[in-house]
Amino acid sequence: MAMTRTSIAICALAMMAAAPVVHGQALLGTAQAFRVLGGTTVTNTGATTIAADLGVWPGNAITGFPPGTLTGVTHVADAVALQAQADVTNAYNVLAGAAFDDNVTGINLGGLTLTPGVYHFSSTAQLTGTLTLDAQGDPAAVFVFQIGSGLTTASNSAVTLINSAQPCNVYWQVGSSATLGTGTALAGNVLALSSITLNHAASLAGRALTRNAAVTMDDNAITASTCTTITP
Repeated sequence: MAMTRTSIAICALAMMAAAPVVHGQALLGTAQAFRVLGGTTVTNTGATTIAADLGVWPGNAITGFPPGTLTGVTHVADAVALQAQADVTNAYNVLAGAAFDDNVTGINLGGLTLTPGVYHFSSTAQLTGTLTLDAQGDPAAVFVFQIGSGLTTASNSAVTLINSAQPCNVYWQVGSSATLGTGTALAGNVLALSSITLNHAASLAGRALTRNAAVTMDDNAITASTCTTITP
């Protein structure tokens, strides 16, 4: 299949019949109520805003709220956070096990326009510049990025959603740590095995969910990614 820096043509959602990835937020279970869920700790510096719940499990430390604020509930090593972590683990495994459409190992995501599908990196993934996700008019279109180790974004990088793409249907399955550079504007649900770091003024339209390590924030905005209801 031919690839260019401006687009990668793939099969759309036909692959979903073979891959166990579901639309919308059902995949996340109870974790969909959270915008941030840490494994060991959650730390914050500055006026971070979180548009839903915040939690940690099995760790029991959340610091930096205030000055950070949230619209939801804080869950520290309680039964709600425990169940959410179990659901994150399940979702992570489903995403990691999905059949992929394109092996894009070694390709910088910056400058690409991608259509719905599962994209696989056997090792690290890098975003420098703007990645455009084109749902082609289907608000249920799903984008999955399977990343074998780390995800890193350069400063002021961005993910742009067009033609009915929704952040709730974008998944970043990260095999180690995810690091968002200063001023990055990322969209989607980040499910990382290890740490998630949002550097100064990075924003996330979605969720930061780490299984085994810390979520670290610095004057960030983590906004809602609830899917728009689709009328048959």
